[in-house]
Amino acid sequence: MRKKVIFKGIALPWLLLLPQLLITGVFFFWPAGQAIYGSFLREDAFGLSRQFVGLENFTEVLADPNYLAAGWTTVVFSTSVAFLALGAALYLAVQADKAIRGANGFKTMLIWPYAVAPAIAAVLWLFMFHPQIGLFGRMLNGLGVPWDYKLNGDQALLLVILAAAWKQVSYNFIFFMAGLQSIPKSVLEAAAIDGARPMRRFWTIIFPLLAPTSFFLLVVNIVYAFFDTFGVIHALTGGGPGQATTTLIYKVYVDGVQNLNFGSSAAQSVILMFIVILLTAVQFRFIERKVHY
Repeated sequence: MRKKVIFKGIALPWLLLLPQLLITGVFFFWPAGQAIYGSFLREDAFGLSRQFVGLENFTEVLADPNYLAAGWTTVVFSTSVAFLALGAALYLAVQADKAIRGANGFKTMLIWPYAVAPAIAAVLWLFMFHPQIGLFGRMLNGLGVPWDYKLNGDQALLLVILAAAWKQVSYNFIFFMAGLQSIPKSVLEAAAIDGARPMRRFWTIIFPLLAPTSFFLLVVNIVYAFFDTFGVIHALTGGGPGQATTTLIYKVYVDGVQNLNFGSSAAQSVILMFIVILLTAVQFRFIERKVHY
């Protein structure tokens, strides 16, 4: 028997929704509204005077070559982080899902990195790849590879990509493991009996059945690469060298906190918000067509 609950008024439903609505309003709509309002203003560094300038902040930002360079860096960075983290997590999940001794221990260790804060993760990678004191940094220089991410922009970008992707692998691993465990083993056994090799079983059975999970993680990883990687970049490279690792979210911090250009910083945050909304809409509009639930 299924019971159908009918509320006799609107007070109780709204009361039940009130905590979530308050959290959403205080931590999302209110800051977003303040950012949009501030993007139309120009104020001094001390906030003593304000002037309405309309869309002038947006035109200056979009004409700034440094902002356009940060945008390209963000495209390379976010795409690399998303696909590297998804690919590594999927491979590890498939391997951990096999019937091997100590599988539960391996799964636990693979989940642990998700508990590490982004800044702490960056410090760990810094100590590993520092050109003077890092284990791998000194090893690379000893092998004749001129490794110094503090002077080489490409090496710095590669390092922050690896650090950010490593931090996200555990999150993706949890969802891929859940998706793999929901696939009926009888289907895979039947395919094996029919002579399908492991690689063929993966591409024809496992990966298509993981399509909803993969699509969800693709959206989450793009958002993660845009917003949640600030701590990694700030602690590891500080946006350098020569702004080689300055992404859009980090440039918002530089212009707003360091340079005290509040109008430009607000305009950049609004642009970034709309870029993420547009990317998410495109993903749901076009990529979701290939997802079968």
